[in-house]
Amino acid sequence: MKNLNSVVFPDSLPSLDLHGYDRDYAKLMVKDFINDNIKQKIETFTIIHGNGSGILKRATHDVLRKNSNVLEYKINCFNSGCTIVLIACKKNK
Repeated sequence: MKNLNSVVFPDSLPSLDLHGYDRDYAKLMVKDFINDNIKQKIETFTIIHGNGSGILKRATHDVLRKNSNVLEYKINCFNSGCTIVLIACKKNK
């Protein structure tokens, strides 16, 4: 099974940039982005929430924590304004 410690180049992953969004719209965008990546069978992606006051970061992590498809997430060690996410994608038989 893949884990986030194996991600070497997080900048090359698909990403969602939440700069300029309010908390409620950011939550909606994160949910939609997770669903889009499940449909495309993309297991690892990044969400850019920025540093600022931490409102978008908390909103993002709240959605990730509550989503049953999210296996793991962590702050990018080189960019604290970015979260790397690992999700479970259903395999077709």
